[in-house]
Amino acid sequence: MGGREGRIAVDGYSVWYRVVGDGGIPLLTLHGGPGAGHDYLEPLEGLADERRVIFYDQLGCGRSDQPDDVSLWRLERFVREVDTVRAALGLERIHLLGQSWGGWLAIEYMLSHPSGVVSLVLSSTSASTREFVEVAERLKDALPAEVRDTLRRYEASGDWSNPEYEAATRVFYTRHVCRLDPWPEPLQRTARNLDGNPVYLTMNGPNEFIITGSLKDWDRTARLGEITVPTLITVGRYDEIGPDCARALQRGIPGSELRLFEHSSHTAHLEETEAYLASVRDFLRRVERG
Repeated sequence: MGGREGRIAVDGYSVWYRVVGDGGIPLLTLHGGPGAGHDYLEPLEGLADERRVIFYDQLGCGRSDQPDDVSLWRLERFVREVDTVRAALGLERIHLLGQSWGGWLAIEYMLSHPSGVVSLVLSSTSASTREFVEVAERLKDALPAEVRDTLRRYEASGDWSNPEYEAATRVFYTRHVCRLDPWPEPLQRTARNLDGNPVYLTMNGPNEFIITGSLKDWDRTARLGEITVPTLITVGRYDEIGPDCARALQRGIPGSELRLFEHSSHTAHLEETEAYLASVRDFLRRVERG
């Protein structure tokens, strides 16, 4: 599906966006990473038959400007960026969907800028970094012994770029990031976006399950009750940010719903696209019916 593309001025730079579809209350999507870009979320275009679906690459990744200024890679700046995108595109009322890091960003946004947000979809995310790290450690423990031991050995020395370590991380990824083989082309594009991306390295760390960056102590568990809009939480059975994290979100957000995808890991919208889109479509319709 084509859509309309453009650029928005953000903090002296420009951010790329694309709008697909027409009419309805628009769905604004927040991609993961941080630094991943929108590419892997492209299956959400399937919702554009009923509403506008808006994608944008957050500053520092994908088709947006990538300034060499690490002071820009702060959570509060990315929260303001959401407001800038909304204002530029005239998005007074929206449904908001955040996937992975985009879910953390969506939670942060809802705790400070909730005006006009009709509903929230939190996909494969958590209320804190700590919860995610605990789940990831359990998943690593369940890997084949030689893979687990390789991960532990190189993590102890901090040798994140060793080829043996990188090969072991790929085993984790094929089990808990995306279980499709080969990975879909949009996800491959996203993986290339993340390779050496300074936003990812500054805020997250060397890989998906070692968080040494500025997000390592992020925790909004105690404030989830402040989110009062209808909320759908989605998670894959084998997700790196797993069902325990999703259940903690459901306990904290009043009236929220949880949808578990039995054959998916971290990218249910790619792994079980039809079922994922049906769940989100049904949720948005019910919210709009009142």
